[in-house]
Amino acid sequence: MSENPLRDAISEAISDNEIILFMKGTPEGPACGFSARAVGVLQALDVSFASVDILPDPRIRQELSELSQWPTIPQLFVKGELVGGSDIILEMYESGELAGIVGAEGDGAAATPAPEPTGETLLQPENRIGQA
Repeated sequence: MSENPLRDAISEAISDNEIILFMKGTPEGPACGFSARAVGVLQALDVSFASVDILPDPRIRQELSELSQWPTIPQLFVKGELVGGSDIILEMYESGELAGIVGAEGDGAAATPAPEPTGETLLQPENRIGQA
């Protein structure tokens, strides 16, 4: 652990979730069009994902941007690697590249949300990782 628990929590959320979207709002209530577009793409691919609303604490956005070296929100990470923001996500979706990266096999049907995670975390990502 470093002396920055928030940055550590962000790093841990990225490494603990195969697919995680840092966004404004929640998947059920995106707070901007760019976040809504990113959620729509992930739902169209029928993949499970975790999400973190960056709005409740402005420090989350600051630390995330410093960690990822990416200034805008949303930010999509897959297997610990930054994929990009809304425009890149949409472009990769349209080309079919994103489906391969996220391992999508679905027919485009909307994903069924997983139950809320239990336990306290600093960021409290909404876990949408499917359970087998």
